[in-house]
Amino acid sequence: MSATDELVTNNAAYVAAFQKGSLPVPPAKKVAVLACMDARLDPAKALGLEEGDAHVIRNAGGVATEDAIRSLVISQRLLGTEEIILIHHTNCGMETFSDDAVKNQIYDETGLRPSFALEAFAKAEDDVKQTAARIYANPFVPNKAIRGFVYEVETGKLREVPVK
Repeated sequence: MSATDELVTNNAAYVAAFQKGSLPVPPAKKVAVLACMDARLDPAKALGLEEGDAHVIRNAGGVATEDAIRSLVISQRLLGTEEIILIHHTNCGMETFSDDAVKNQIYDETGLRPSFALEAFAKAEDDVKQTAARIYANPFVPNKAIRGFVYEVETGKLREVPVK
């Protein structure tokens, strides 16, 4: 059985316990979380969120990419979120490479260079600040109540990073 097969089978238990129609579309806590996609970080568990509490947007590094900004715009303008939580983490893979090195490797293998930035960074704390700065500068995201954190994968603790 593949991992996907196992997860689809797990869905049967989820369906059996599902409370139909009980969750409103806007997030109950009016918050959006932009976090790294790392499997060691579960934003819902780390923040004590339940289903329906928040929008959780994830990508490699938890970076404010154009697509993450798009999701934040929809979250705020159409679905009523008012706060943004940024979560990067310790021991992040994004700290272990450079965009140019990976793009060169891909080019060598495929003959094509990716058009997108990989958004590698040297230090999670600095990139939390950079991510917040991108959101603050974006005119399409109306609510600028932003707080940033580095999740310690070693302890589970969220360490706040001043972003303004």
